[in-house]
Amino acid sequence: MSISSTHAPVPNGRLLPLSLAAIGIVYGDIGTSPLYAFREAMHAAGASHGGVMVADVLGVLSLITWSLMLIVTIKYVALLMRADNQGEGGTLSLLALAERGLGGRRPLVLALGLAGAALFYGDAALTPAVSVLSAVEGLSLVTTAFDPYILPIAIAIIIGLFMVQWSGTTVVGRLFGPITLMWFLVIGWSGLMQIIRMPEVLAALNPLQALHFLSVNGKLGLVVLGAVFLAVTGAEALYADMGHFGRRPIQLAWLFVVLPALLLNYYGQGALILSDPAAMENPFFRLFPDGLLLPAVVLATAATIIASQAVISGTFSLTRQAIQLRLLPRMPIRHTSEAQEGQIYMPVVNHTLMIAVVVLVLAFGSSSGLAAAYGIAVTGTMVVTATLAMIVAHRYWGLSKPLAIALLAPFLALDLVFFGANLLKLFEGGWLPLGLATLVVIVMVSWIRGTGVVLGKEAQGEMTLEKLIRHLAAKPLPQVPGTAVFLTSDPDYAPAALLHSVKHFKVLHEQNVILTIRTANIPRVAPEDRVQMTDLVSGFRQVTLTWGYAQEPDVPEGLALCRKLGWKFDIMATSFILSRRSLRLSSRREIPGWMARLFILMARNSAPASDYFRIPAGRVVELGTQVNV
Repeated sequence: MSISSTHAPVPNGRLLPLSLAAIGIVYGDIGTSPLYAFREAMHAAGASHGGVMVADVLGVLSLITWSLMLIVTIKYVALLMRADNQGEGGTLSLLALAERGLGGRRPLVLALGLAGAALFYGDAALTPAVSVLSAVEGLSLVTTAFDPYILPIAIAIIIGLFMVQWSGTTVVGRLFGPITLMWFLVIGWSGLMQIIRMPEVLAALNPLQALHFLSVNGKLGLVVLGAVFLAVTGAEALYADMGHFGRRPIQLAWLFVVLPALLLNYYGQGALILSDPAAMENPFFRLFPDGLLLPAVVLATAATIIASQAVISGTFSLTRQAIQLRLLPRMPIRHTSEAQEGQIYMPVVNHTLMIAVVVLVLAFGSSSGLAAAYGIAVTGTMVVTATLAMIVAHRYWGLSKPLAIALLAPFLALDLVFFGANLLKLFEGGWLPLGLATLVVIVMVSWIRGTGVVLGKEAQGEMTLEKLIRHLAAKPLPQVPGTAVFLTSDPDYAPAALLHSVKHFKVLHEQNVILTIRTANIPRVAPEDRVQMTDLVSGFRQVTLTWGYAQEPDVPEGLALCRKLGWKFDIMATSFILSRRSLRLSSRREIPGWMARLFILMARNSAPASDYFRIPAGRVVELGTQVNV
């Protein structure tokens, strides 16, 4: 297989509007990095308000330049965005591609996927906190009267951002796109004015400046590298958000707007502190004349609000993929756009993430404190992404093993260097994203293992569908009018609800449908490929409905497709008979007690099958069963 995307091309008439929306949602995170990345890198290099060394400025700028070029432009925009799964990006899309290439789920690959997804959640909690705080702190440069109110203002802004998520990324993108475009134009202009005054700073475009800085600074160079990485945070959200907009709009926005503006601003900050070392206090805001400082702070605050949108949207996409891949329990999912299928809203995820962000702001209190915790989650996610991409290149794209390694090993090595550099900040706050990621992994592993135990227990009392049909043929039961649909995960075995119905009611419907719902390891399944139907004997048929992991199952809509296959499905004459599990803690457990309790808690709070599969409540009958875990 060639290295090419399977994503449908974006119509030319929608390319520019989608590119503008992508600027607002996808690039808000990386676009606000100039607020703190250069400042933190220079502080790590030992720069102070009183003295700045030319070699340090050129070295840091060169490191930032080539980090943006190698990691974002080449690795993500040019290469990894071609590793999409029918338009969907992110760690779990790579996991699905790797499993498809390997012919099934492998423990090591699954562990990599879980780790990458978990680290992304840690990043999603940190990004809004550090971005919004860094902008609001600019008010201190306008007047110190705002100092006592910085934290309350930041928290109010964060809560407001999460409260508008229900409207969807289409509405948010229309609002945020023009503002973020203005942001990039302004930061590019402010940097260009300083570069014109001191063009010597352009010497940092030479990668030898970066190599020289690292070679002469030893361990300090590695510390600075950890701070430099703040300039590329947001690249992982760029990949995860691909399903919202498509590949071409995101690439176009990066190459022609975002990258030029970022480089101009970083070089402008470098030129400024070479001419005025006192600007090290806050080089970004010192780019602006006093008369424009307050408007710059307001625009920066708006931009950082928008920056949080990239990881919020990416978190929704990642969680939906995890649910469809049976890594997390069912949660309510709402589609917010009829034109772009990938745009969704998940209330549970939104509110949980909002609480986590507010707690982080209160706990750390400043953007510098949060910056120390920021890099580990992002670099860890990138290490996982590069590793999975290597597997995909070999087993799914069909490249030879040496070629796949040669293509992606340099990026993996670079990610490992950055990860090692950020581990130096482990005890300064870096433990936090690792702790959050560990909690997410525990939740996912508990769900996977608990589900396995439940399915194993239910299998012990199962009867094959063939055996049940033979039994009913030998001892016919009375029939009642209408159709009954029984859901089962294994079409070879009789659903538990059917067995209980026969045992307790001793009647059958005239038509009985054994329905299996499957999730493909591709994001979307076309309607013409959704239904498989087999007539077994008179009164019994099997139906299998298949959706992609990026689609929201709609059982009535799927069953309506059976009309083309000869079954005239009428929902008003159909009863959906479901089995509702009542989970109890067993004295003889196959998994640790704490894990069993966590699984039971998640199962009890998961969305009901009838809601998740969009089955009308008035057509549902539930039969309870008890399962010991």
